[in-house]
Amino acid sequence: MKIITLLLLSSLCTLANPKMEQLYLKNACNSCHGMYGEGMGASPRLQGVKEHILLRRLKDLQQGKARSANGAIMISFAKALDENQTIEMAKYLSNLKTLIPDDRYDIEYEPAGDGGS
Repeated sequence: MKIITLLLLSSLCTLANPKMEQLYLKNACNSCHGMYGEGMGASPRLQGVKEHILLRRLKDLQQGKARSANGAIMISFAKALDENQTIEMAKYLSNLKTLIPDDRYDIEYEPAGDGGS
């Protein structure tokens, strides 16, 4: 049942903006920023950042302005977006949510432990 709930929640995220989700995955944004833009390692969290901040950041990158050596990697990705995609991507990222329920470990973990009966 919990797996079905997780799949249902995941599909609701897709309904929010399937084109931007596809573009996010096609450009492999998730490989550095995480499936839900939650950030990974040195790659910043994008999820929930205010839309106007993300839009400004994307436009800076499109102009070749990077704040760090790691950020310079993003210039080519940002330049690949047209004006509409840039606006829609900022909106998409600002509305992303991690769609994993708090009880996600119940699937793998039995509270009684592995002790014998």
